[in-house]
Amino acid sequence: MTNPALPDRILMKVEKPARYTGNEPNSIVKDKDKVDIRFAMCFPDVYEIGMSHLGIQIIYEQLNAREDTWCERVYSPWPDLAKIMKEEKIPLFMLESQQSVRSADILGITLQYELCYTNVLQILELSQIPLHADARGEGDPIVMGGGPCTYNPEPIAPFFDLFFIGESEVSMDPLMDLYREMKKAGKTRTEFLHEAGKIPGIYAPSFYEVTYKEDGTIASFEPKEKDLPRTVERVFAKDLTNAPYPEHPIVPYIRATQDRAVLEIQRGCIRGCRFCQAGFVYRPLRERPLEVLKRYAENMIFSSGQEEISLSSLSSSDYRCLREILNFLIDEFSEEHVNISLPSLRIDNFSLDVMSKVQDVRKSSLTFAPEAGTQRLRDVINKGLTEEEILTGAAQAFRGGWTKVKLYFMLGLPTETEEDRKGIAHLAQAVCETFYDEVPKEERTGPCDINVSTSFFVPKPFTPFQWAAMQSPQDYVEDAHTVRDEIRQMKNQKRIHYKWHEPNGTELEGVLARGDRRVAAVIEEACRLGAEYDAWTDFFRYEIWQEAYRNTGVSPDFYTTRERAEDEILPWDYIDIGITKEFFLREWRRAVREGVTTPNCREECSGCGLIKNRTGVCMEPKKKNAGKREEEA
Repeated sequence: MTNPALPDRILMKVEKPARYTGNEPNSIVKDKDKVDIRFAMCFPDVYEIGMSHLGIQIIYEQLNAREDTWCERVYSPWPDLAKIMKEEKIPLFMLESQQSVRSADILGITLQYELCYTNVLQILELSQIPLHADARGEGDPIVMGGGPCTYNPEPIAPFFDLFFIGESEVSMDPLMDLYREMKKAGKTRTEFLHEAGKIPGIYAPSFYEVTYKEDGTIASFEPKEKDLPRTVERVFAKDLTNAPYPEHPIVPYIRATQDRAVLEIQRGCIRGCRFCQAGFVYRPLRERPLEVLKRYAENMIFSSGQEEISLSSLSSSDYRCLREILNFLIDEFSEEHVNISLPSLRIDNFSLDVMSKVQDVRKSSLTFAPEAGTQRLRDVINKGLTEEEILTGAAQAFRGGWTKVKLYFMLGLPTETEEDRKGIAHLAQAVCETFYDEVPKEERTGPCDINVSTSFFVPKPFTPFQWAAMQSPQDYVEDAHTVRDEIRQMKNQKRIHYKWHEPNGTELEGVLARGDRRVAAVIEEACRLGAEYDAWTDFFRYEIWQEAYRNTGVSPDFYTTRERAEDEILPWDYIDIGITKEFFLREWRRAVREGVTTPNCREECSGCGLIKNRTGVCMEPKKKNAGKREEEA
């Protein structure tokens, strides 16, 4: 019987004590004395968020399939418990064993969004692990980061021993094998980190040195040891057929944010939207075979008892067997009343027939993401979506019985003008008019509701817009007011509801997304001043970060409102994701100089460089100009 880390007197004081008790169905408990490696897998946010994340479940499945490894889970304690743990000096613990994180060999932290960075430092502090990697000794776990934020790990590099660049299915097992062998041989942590840095996809930041020019830009980035690579190669699973997958997902005792079984139908994207980091760092698109997905779905539903299954993908409608997998799920689980969630639909591929099957009882709102209000700007960002396609898709939805539509846009995009911003209001009005034109009055089940939401553009590494300037928070607010005021002039303004994201958090995200190692001091200072859960509006305190900038002498404008020169060394240039920098520069120029689109990967190879891997969509025949771009690549 596992001894609980928290006594009842503490559990009775905190909100949702089931966040900390572990022992959920399908969780894995092993004998700690019969494994060589103990791996603490951490999601640096509250339990309900972390339990919704597929990536952690995949790693959990992969590592626990090894007889020599026990992977356990760790989440950020909610502020009420964190306060008690600090006061009573209770170390942060892993859920399965209820033992301290510090007793693990490796602490893996997934970095899904930049605003979790202060939570990362809270995790280390509560685990009684030194914040700085160079202060850790032989008794401390190896601290390793992974996830999309590691495509620029420099702002948090001083806090990590290793970073995993890419997908865990490839280099995780070689890394565990190396650790086991070196641990048995009595090697030091420094020796292990050095050898780990030679494995594809593994970056050991302490073995690399950065120098800066007088203007603050990077002068050089070099390995300290000759036997370490100058560039760190992203790794990815070329074939997902036999890749690890959580067919028996852990079932939480409390409702997770995404309380459903998740079926990843494909990975990557063909679209090439120029603002979208995920669309590039997960290239090339790779589909999971239909028969494999059927097996996953059956096992997940029957082992978890979930009442909903979600098809996960960056663009679900691009999966070539979408109709087949939907028909299977409907036929297989109709008697169990399992709902099917189908996010990430493109409005141009909207299939009324498909959606009617999925939501034949309850017509919930549909979400579309035009991203920009005018065709000119949609071409700049390479959205590949016309107003005619948007309105045609909306018409199909309205005729099918839907009355609520959510429209997502971004403000502050490169080359954006006031006309583009006002175009958001006019497009929303056009969608609303489509409802009244397409649905006869006697057939309407309710009024039309158009919910417009705008976020603010943040340039991300490994996108064509990585050189772009951001706007200040004040400018973003003015842009939002322009949209709001224009909506108020629309004929159907009462049916159009508008909200925008908080811009101060956007500025911080911009600093952390494109920052260098000097930003680490700001994060540490903000943490010292009390910053935590910055991704949560209720907890984010902009004034703390302003004070942290002042105390450390770091200017946020250097990382946000400054457009990068094309020949500037970027903090992430040492990472090779397989897509050439020349491709990103070409796309950047096509956007801001020409305003033209680039065909998607199924229409024409754009010569990004990934064809050398000979896998996924790269090997599919193209609809036009086959081989033209491939030869350039």
